[in-house]
Amino acid sequence: IKKADYTRLCHRKSILTVNARKGDVVTVDVHNQGDKNITLHWHGVDQPRNPWSDGPEFIMQCPIQPGASFAYRIILRGGGDFDRATVHGAIVIRPWRGSAYPFQKPHREIPIILGEWWKGDVRQLLADALHTGGEFQPSDANTINSQPGDLFPCSRDGTFTLSVEHGKTYTLRLINAALANEFFFGVAGHRLTVVGTDASYVKPFTVDHVFIAPGQTVTALLRADRALLRNTRYYMTARPLSTNPLVLLDNSTATAVLEYTDTAPPTAPRLRSLASAAHPARVPRRVDERMLVTIAVNEIACAPDEHCQGPRGNRLAASLNNVSFEAPRDTNILGAYYHHRSRKAGGVPGAEFPSTPPLLFNFTADNLPPELRLTARSTRMKVLEYGTVVEVVLQNTAILGAESNPIHLHGFSFYVVGTGPGNFDGDRDPAGYNLVDPPYQNTVVVPRGGWSAIRFRATNPGASMAAVCPFSTYAKFQFSWPLFCVAHVVVGVWFMHSHFELHMVWEMDTVLIVKDGNGAEEKMMPPPPGMPRC
Repeated sequence: IKKADYTRLCHRKSILTVNARKGDVVTVDVHNQGDKNITLHWHGVDQPRNPWSDGPEFIMQCPIQPGASFAYRIILRGGGDFDRATVHGAIVIRPWRGSAYPFQKPHREIPIILGEWWKGDVRQLLADALHTGGEFQPSDANTINSQPGDLFPCSRDGTFTLSVEHGKTYTLRLINAALANEFFFGVAGHRLTVVGTDASYVKPFTVDHVFIAPGQTVTALLRADRALLRNTRYYMTARPLSTNPLVLLDNSTATAVLEYTDTAPPTAPRLRSLASAAHPARVPRRVDERMLVTIAVNEIACAPDEHCQGPRGNRLAASLNNVSFEAPRDTNILGAYYHHRSRKAGGVPGAEFPSTPPLLFNFTADNLPPELRLTARSTRMKVLEYGTVVEVVLQNTAILGAESNPIHLHGFSFYVVGTGPGNFDGDRDPAGYNLVDPPYQNTVVVPRGGWSAIRFRATNPGASMAAVCPFSTYAKFQFSWPLFCVAHVVVGVWFMHSHFELHMVWEMDTVLIVKDGNGAEEKMMPPPPGMPRC
């Protein structure tokens, strides 16, 4: 990876794709030939017992410094499609050898990566936003496979074109790698049959367009059945959705072209997993640990020597349960706990992340009192015993304006057992849970002014959860679950975050620590050789 000047994203170069099968182990040697520290995260890959190659800096590892190298070992247990963050591309995981997809075999598979483009130096834009505590400048264009499309004159000649033949079926592996935008995606004159999300199969359903949040993936079948004339062309479009009118938005539409080389309407049904003998839905019925976690954009008081440009002269921030997560900068949490450092010696505070908000209020009400806006930074984490069944209710708030939020969990997939409007009611809402065939995902969209409930079994020692703000070069809404380690117990650390990059930079994150189990396959692997030093 090296720094390079360019005038357009990737020009005509193809999307970098890692192709593998379920059960494969892929080694990626990363050489940092740039002038900045880097890490790579393999989004959506569970990495069983192997958090060392998960990527988030100072959580799972120290960054790879300029001139240094590190070999990532990617264990592909799931099946489906993912994105690689920052330097992004697709990881396509096909079924085990000798097995087949639970849907019609496609003629061809095509990664469709939705992203963003800034004219300015993104690192400087980030530095300016962090310096002032104000908003991050929205992108200048949205992209499909690195091109804004022919609505932008500079991109007209390089617009991504998908060539198809009449009568054949194509798999579109849709990946939202954008830092801030949720998208509607569709193909003019065609319908899409959704067969999977976040590397898990769902009962097929057909729609005119799909909705996809940052960090999410959707696998959809497209039947090329509309060719009327030779070389008939149809638009593919990605248009952003704004759920908070107070947030700056790049409202541009990205376009691509579906082109036939031969002659020859919009509410999506609820996602449901296959729940078949070949693809069972093992939804936990007994819950050991329940958490209610509020998602909020907040303010942090401006220091006396700062000039802040956020609301009321403060600095913009983000939080989970009013904790704005502060990661260490001289060590990484995973290494500190694995090597049995004390909390003081490891530089990682050991306070436990709260399982409930510090204050109960009408989370989704308009015009909330100003005193609810302030949060504070701290490093708070939550510890789980191996095998614990966890239910997390992610509750959106309207503290500085309401908007939907995509929440991603590292190291695990989870069942989305429920979602609804307003404030979660623990007595009423669980009665409507889907415990039969809920979707199995690694990124969930928490609706504007509402909540989503997820369940998972903590059986991956060394995992991390992030909610609204994963650490990255941009700013997103990150959500994390801090957990602390107990002395003399080898644990795993996982990150939870939102996939709005701005919220992530504002520190809406947390860390989840999963203790080792008793069996050999229930323990975290030792660190690989050559782990970068802080």
